[in-house]
Amino acid sequence: MKEILREIGMIARALDSISNIEFKEHDLTKGQYLYLVRICENPGIIQEKLAEMIKVDRTTAARAIKKLEMKGFIERKDDEQNKKIKKLFPTQTGKKVFPFIKRENDYSNSVALKGFSEREAETMFNLLQRVRKNIEKDWESVKKGNKRKY
Repeated sequence: MKEILREIGMIARALDSISNIEFKEHDLTKGQYLYLVRICENPGIIQEKLAEMIKVDRTTAARAIKKLEMKGFIERKDDEQNKKIKKLFPTQTGKKVFPFIKRENDYSNSVALKGFSEREAETMFNLLQRVRKNIEKDWESVKKGNKRKY
């Protein structure tokens, strides 16, 4: 069997390293840009949903969100119906950085898909979505404390 997950991991780590270097001038580090992008795309999202979207545990998400809030990229606001719920919104600073991050993402996509036809890119996207959905089942189970059976 081909080592598909190794390839995916290498791609993800390379892109993450590039992003961490390029976003340093905006004071975004260690994948914080992922959180900011999702908050900009989904203003009012709650922390739990954001963690689920990015596929990280709650503690990791809480740390990244706190740092973004301290740096002035995002803010928490009370939900109007339930004051216990805190919704996340980008600040003006966060909104200002978002287009730069989006441009970097679009550029990385175009570099990654260089030489691929539209049909090949669509096929790859669909196949990767299937891989993600397969993995999500184990991720959901393990994050609840279960063990996988090898």
